[in-house]
Amino acid sequence: MLGLAPFQPLSDPQETPTPQVKANSCWSGPALILGLCLPQVVKMTSSDQERAQFLFVKALASRGRLEAVTQQMGYHPQYLDSFLKMQHYLLHMDGPLPFACRHYIAIMAAARHQCWYLVNLHMLQFLRVGGDPQWLRGLDFMPPKLRNLNEINKILAHRPWLISKEHIEKLLKISEQSWSLAELVHAVVLVAHYHALASFVFGCGCEQEWLDGRSILKSTLPGNQCFCESASGNSCNLELLRINRKRSLDSCVELESLRERIQRIHLETEGREETSNDAEETSFPKGGRGSAIGFGLFFPSDFDGEIVRATDLSCYVQDPDFGYQDFARRDEDQTQLFRVQDYSWEDHGFSLVNRLYSDVGHLLDEKFRTVDGLQSNAMAKRQGCESSVFKRGIWNYIHCMFGIRYDDYDYAEVNHFLERMLKVYIKTVTCYPEKTSPEMFRRFWKQFKHSEKVHVNLLILEARMQAELLYALRAITQYMIS
Repeated sequence: MLGLAPFQPLSDPQETPTPQVKANSCWSGPALILGLCLPQVVKMTSSDQERAQFLFVKALASRGRLEAVTQQMGYHPQYLDSFLKMQHYLLHMDGPLPFACRHYIAIMAAARHQCWYLVNLHMLQFLRVGGDPQWLRGLDFMPPKLRNLNEINKILAHRPWLISKEHIEKLLKISEQSWSLAELVHAVVLVAHYHALASFVFGCGCEQEWLDGRSILKSTLPGNQCFCESASGNSCNLELLRINRKRSLDSCVELESLRERIQRIHLETEGREETSNDAEETSFPKGGRGSAIGFGLFFPSDFDGEIVRATDLSCYVQDPDFGYQDFARRDEDQTQLFRVQDYSWEDHGFSLVNRLYSDVGHLLDEKFRTVDGLQSNAMAKRQGCESSVFKRGIWNYIHCMFGIRYDDYDYAEVNHFLERMLKVYIKTVTCYPEKTSPEMFRRFWKQFKHSEKVHVNLLILEARMQAELLYALRAITQYMIS
């Protein structure tokens, strides 16, 4: 998306306590509502800080808002660069799936973990790219082809080892509602991405901060300097600010148009169907603070609050009682261990993804390699081991929870180098992210700096995503050669 040159690994910074966002006086109206304030970056070297600021400005100008996830990942600018490029490619570049379907699949995936932050974010994006507002009523109102993806979404979110070539065959051979292989690979990457991103959102406290109407980082640049002032004298930043102000005004016009469009469709639907008195109460009132729609959206009557908000996620979740089950406690006849020596990302998954969904394999591989290359010397030193040993312990522990084993790894190292409370945190964020509390983030391994906690959550995100991809891509490969 950004076309940026890769950054050098981030050195261990000095840090400030976890702060809270406040509005800049120079931003008002629509710009402020869309979250157009730059967070304070942790105290880094000037070059690292400039890198993070540049990425923030690019994200700001591109999207019209600076999301909490971007703020958190800004602790590691090199990773943020690769993450934004890959996510932009998935959502906005040419690909097998229509743009609206991509955002709806993101909603479906995030809803499995009750992630309000991601669901609401992609509801807005879904409408912006022309998605049918009727789909937002829930699974019963979306096209059967998308509804058929529910089973794979559910399995990958909680027990990916259960996915088989039969699931793939069912999607590829359903008459008019069949998926192509390219479409399915695109969908699988989206599903895995948003399951893993939900873990990051909960793990770093973005979800609770969003529900509280706050963000987890301080506003503006070091010294509480207004972003507009800090950009003075910098023609690049000033130009981006000019573009961003224009985009924020365009966003307001666009959002108002979306609200009118939804209202019109809703009223047309009411004209065709008999509605009860209860249903009538959910239609758009002529005045008041906001307007509610019967299918789980909330639009404010002005721009002083959230632009769009889901009020119920159950309509996007099928079989809500289906959840993670310890792989070690499964029925022995269900499945066998997944041995990386037999099917790996490097030797099998990468080439399959690239063949069916051009270039995304390279972007995913860059992201996996980038997170592995992030510096973690301080964390590892506390445990008396090398950085690579510490990171591999976390990565292999996450894969182990999903039944993926490495024959060349001694799993006794997991218990040796990862203390119990850290393992509890990692398992919760990986397997039950919706049960993660902000208190867990603040308290786990108190000697961790904030950027180190974010680093651990980046490892969780990437390890979980790769685990889901390995199972799904192996099932696709088995279908193709059967």
